[in-house]
Amino acid sequence: MRGHIRRRGKTWSIVIFHGFDENGKRKYKWYSGFTTKKEAEKALAIRLQEVHSGNYIEPSNETLSSFLQKWIDYKKTQVRQRSIEIYEKSIRLHIIPKLGFYEINKLRSHHLRSFYSQLSEEGLSNRYISQIHSILHNAFKKAVEWEMLPRNIVETVDAPRPVRIKFSVWTLEESQRFLKANENHRFYIAFLLALTTGMRLGEILALRWSDIHFFKSQLTVNRTASQHGGKMRFSEPKSNSGIRTITLPAEVIVALEKHKNEQNKEKELAGLAYENQDLVIARKNGNLITQSFLRKKFMESIARANVPPIRFHDLRHTHASLLLLQGVHPKVVSERLGHSKISTTLDTYSHVLPGMQEQVAKEFGTLLFGSETNLRSHD
Repeated sequence: MRGHIRRRGKTWSIVIFHGFDENGKRKYKWYSGFTTKKEAEKALAIRLQEVHSGNYIEPSNETLSSFLQKWIDYKKTQVRQRSIEIYEKSIRLHIIPKLGFYEINKLRSHHLRSFYSQLSEEGLSNRYISQIHSILHNAFKKAVEWEMLPRNIVETVDAPRPVRIKFSVWTLEESQRFLKANENHRFYIAFLLALTTGMRLGEILALRWSDIHFFKSQLTVNRTASQHGGKMRFSEPKSNSGIRTITLPAEVIVALEKHKNEQNKEKELAGLAYENQDLVIARKNGNLITQSFLRKKFMESIARANVPPIRFHDLRHTHASLLLLQGVHPKVVSERLGHSKISTTLDTYSHVLPGMQEQVAKEFGTLLFGSETNLRSHD
């Protein structure tokens, strides 16, 4: 089997001889769109090696738009609905308009690099572009498994490196001041749960009384509420680790009992108008409240407490940071947060860990030698 490269305008192509047809005429296969001679030479070597080893796969001429629809249909049997919605939104808004017309066998690395640059110029964050890259990588990986392509072209392009999101946390004193100032707030229990469990906003809004185990001082997280176009819907957590049981302080159990009594009074006042959905956090008529509404109430409550402004999600970060500073094992913190990997916890809260080193050294010295040793510097 032979092949060669040829320049066609501003790009390079590779041509591979594929024997003769039934009429005795030579058959050639062209692969176009390579930006440099070196890139074409490398592709030619790969194609010839595949042919000689018997691993050659005839590339599909299906368009990316058509292929991604098949991939989505397959993924619907593999992942949760919330993930499908995220995939479909990225594909519909960004991938299809710019790349959908390409045949998947003609998509090249320079197309992807140009695509990512366009997204960046449009103001999309590196983190979001990295998520789009991940969608394409997973889709093309499946195309290789389905023998539609010989290799995953997305692997030849690096995704933009996500910029770590900066967040703010409260100190222990600020957390106490906030809770004290808002203990009579209608949504105090939502703020308290966020600070004492590290639950996400959607998880708190989806919490039901049947998820609270008063005698065990525990609650179970098994669903989340998300907002789409002003409407709220329930779904399962994105990963199995998101389904978890969290042990509660006794003070939180007492606060939950008080909140339940107040909610029962609202039920009596509303009468038949009350829509009982078993929600812990609900409107006075029993309906689910939106994330934007609770965020607004939270920002109002910050001003009342005279503490530094933070996002509602930062209550989760505050919970984790305070636990780590108290010496709680990162594995335990990871389980409370519902992280699928402990490395996620360590990476997110790496700023907390260095400050713990000195305390650990002191405690180990006391354990080993019986008392702290005063060290003096020597010239």
